[in-house]
Amino acid sequence: MKDFKQALQILAVALFSLILLVGCQSKPTSEKTDEKKETEEESKEPLKFSISMRTLAFTHVENSPNINEDEYVKELEKLTNTDLDIRLMPHNEYSTKMDLMFASGDIPDVVQTSAGFGEGSGQSLQQAVEAGVFLPLDDLIEKYGSNLKKYIPEEAWKKQRYKDGKIYSIPEYLSNPSRRATYVRKDLLDKAGLEVPKTVEETLNVLREFKKMGVAQPFGGRTDFKYADTFFGAYDVLPYSSMWELDKDGKPVPKFFDSKNMEEALKTYKTMYDEGLLHKEFLTIDSKQYKNDAITGNIGMWSMNANELLQWEQQLKENVPDAEIAIIPSPVGPDGKGGYYLYGDVTRAYAINKETKNPERIIKFFDWMLSEEAAKYFTYGIEGKDFTMDSGKVNYKTPETVDEVNIERYRTAFLWMVQDTTYIKGLLEMTPEGQELIKVYDDILAKEGRDGINFDPPLKALDTLPDLQPSSDTPPKVLMGHMAKMITGAEPISDWPKVVEEWKTRGGAKALEEAAERYKNKEFTESRRK
Repeated sequence: MKDFKQALQILAVALFSLILLVGCQSKPTSEKTDEKKETEEESKEPLKFSISMRTLAFTHVENSPNINEDEYVKELEKLTNTDLDIRLMPHNEYSTKMDLMFASGDIPDVVQTSAGFGEGSGQSLQQAVEAGVFLPLDDLIEKYGSNLKKYIPEEAWKKQRYKDGKIYSIPEYLSNPSRRATYVRKDLLDKAGLEVPKTVEETLNVLREFKKMGVAQPFGGRTDFKYADTFFGAYDVLPYSSMWELDKDGKPVPKFFDSKNMEEALKTYKTMYDEGLLHKEFLTIDSKQYKNDAITGNIGMWSMNANELLQWEQQLKENVPDAEIAIIPSPVGPDGKGGYYLYGDVTRAYAINKETKNPERIIKFFDWMLSEEAAKYFTYGIEGKDFTMDSGKVNYKTPETVDEVNIERYRTAFLWMVQDTTYIKGLLEMTPEGQELIKVYDDILAKEGRDGINFDPPLKALDTLPDLQPSSDTPPKVLMGHMAKMITGAEPISDWPKVVEEWKTRGGAKALEEAAERYKNKEFTESRRK
């Protein structure tokens, strides 16, 4: 009997221990369940995050009283379960505003950069990356960015890797770097009975005919030669950050060192200025006035991104119903080539603040941008307003007014943050005009364009010399001042070699030394045009 009681006691202790053990093991399981429920609840709540974005000089964006209340932003939030706080940065003050933002310490959850960590995003961006302001994204992209990995080309990702080899931003990419094109009023060309010009001199003759026909601005000029650099391209002397070449000694130098061809290009602009083929105040014309002059019929030939052709033509027709715009091969120079600077593989990119909550959900937000649902929304807009569905087919309401065209441009280019931004394929395929524009990329743009040796990140020697710093598509201030004076007759064009020497003495010599060293160490990108 005694042995039986002892056995019961032992069994009771064992059972009690087992209950304690099970209880202890059950507790973490319960906690995990609670954590899972909490995560699920969080995912049901809209993700709130702030994002700084450049306005891109888009009319609809810059005229918006509150972009965060825009119906297309609201629809985007609905589709992505987000609550966006978009902080706009004026297009023409972007670099300065970026520097001020970093200096203030008020950095949003997501920062849009111009392309990566090179020029164009302000001098403070690289410093912020080095200071650990932004989150390395490699692991997050691997886990949550299946579309990002699938569709974004490796060349674009390379631009987002910093010196430590880590990815710090998500790129909007460009599959065709030849993006800018020469626009001409085809109706005026036909009326004058002229063929499409090929050379610089033939182009000048077309512009002279336009002047005789009463066109206010035969050629569209613009401040800093932005989108007005056609003839610098013809002579292959574009004075931009990506435009370096090897001199006769095999050393890298800026292309504007080619005094012979730079002087020829400047003479061309001076001829246009003297003959009234170029607006006398072209040096003060900003992007808004430039577009307004074009779509009101006051310009005969100008430059713009090819993907905007149909939108500009539609707006022009509201003012000049019989007008037609055509993209033609850009005028060629002595080497038989021409065109505009080739864009990089990235047009915009998005870095995530390391203090941001739920960065994985932000990755999912950008990953969604490359989904079929996103393509349908950004391409066609809001169902019932911009398009209807009929037996699975999209019936798109083609924009008719200037405001509607501006909204389409805003939706497809500004708001669609990550995409192949060469052109909106879904829209172009819908019409014969759009299909013809697709051919333009293959038949014209793929065969032209200027490029050079490119140092990215930019040369450090120029960091403290703002007057010597070029951008991707505007000359440095020290050059721009002399170019303006030479074209208007205030300085002799033959003095260009002196301008090159001034650039050297004001700090450019150090840039040449750094460029030579980086070229020797293969720290550069080769030209994509030979």
